[in-house]
Amino acid sequence: MRVFNFAAGPATLPLEVLEQSQAEMTDWRGSGMSVMEVSHRSKAFIAVAHEAEADLRALLAIPSNYRVLFLQGGATGQFSAIPLNLATQDSTVDYVNTGAWSKKAIGEAKRYAKVNVAADEAAGNYSSVPAQGALRLTPGAAYLHYTPNETIGGVEFPYVPVHGDVPLVADFSSTILSRPIDVSKFGLIYAGAQKNIGPSGLVVVIVRDDLLGRARPGTPLVWDYAAMAKEGSMLNTPPTFGWYFAGLVFKWLLGQGGLAAMAERNRAKAERLYAAIDGSGYYRNPVAKEARSWMNVPFTIPNPDLEKTFLAEAGKAGLVNLEGHRSVGGFRASIYNAMPIEGVDALIAFMKDFQGRHA
Repeated sequence: MRVFNFAAGPATLPLEVLEQSQAEMTDWRGSGMSVMEVSHRSKAFIAVAHEAEADLRALLAIPSNYRVLFLQGGATGQFSAIPLNLATQDSTVDYVNTGAWSKKAIGEAKRYAKVNVAADEAAGNYSSVPAQGALRLTPGAAYLHYTPNETIGGVEFPYVPVHGDVPLVADFSSTILSRPIDVSKFGLIYAGAQKNIGPSGLVVVIVRDDLLGRARPGTPLVWDYAAMAKEGSMLNTPPTFGWYFAGLVFKWLLGQGGLAAMAERNRAKAERLYAAIDGSGYYRNPVAKEARSWMNVPFTIPNPDLEKTFLAEAGKAGLVNLEGHRSVGGFRASIYNAMPIEGVDALIAFMKDFQGRHA
């Protein structure tokens, strides 16, 4: 029996896509082989790769002067690759710190460049985001980096920061493909696949052409954007199954009406869940309303001693992976694209029942 999986990542995937990949698992396109057994250099797989890129470009309306790379190492690998490609050891790079993933990116960037923390939301326990006017930006910085959505804290930017002509770099891992975005506002976008794209192990990088060819001497070729772009993301053997699966997800999204349709669904899911929390008098969300995430909804109950009971009873009701991140506790419902509204309704119904029995 399928459950409603609220995991933050690896996360729930569209059932139709899982079933299609299952049907093709041992005999992909009549080849008598799994797609995982097919050479990445074969005409058949190269066609899949090109089709996946074309569909992603269509979904995000990616301008022609951007390269799309399908790489390994996850978003964490990009924490190093970005300064290696876009900055020198003496460059100043601006970072906005809004939570756990921002902090990790900052920590890695400090190994390769001079980091200016343009804003740090620690004083507010990372429950909001800084206003544009509060950003202490460096004139001539190599780039400005921010995390549009913090998966752990459930904090999301309601705006896109601007920094003049300085390239804007964004970790879109937990919010990509949840709604339309204007790619032209960014110099580089990167996103781990395991939330809205596909299985873990793949990272998508969308980088503007003028930012290619800047990698500092000594940068490993697999982290050199220009080298990977020249080889069509196949300088080394790519994560072929993840790439194939991502392509299936892109087609599923197009079949759902594209990102405008997904935005309406995601907004509706988030608003319904936040309304249930706010109106309960029992559950609490710690994030400022203007910075609440559509994708990751943390919440708490008055008595932490009941958390294990909540999780156990939720599991029996087919609602799984609701525990909050180990660093913050409480609960977290991740409601990515593949989570249907029925899953959110089932969670709300359970929460009301639990409150009635334990409040």
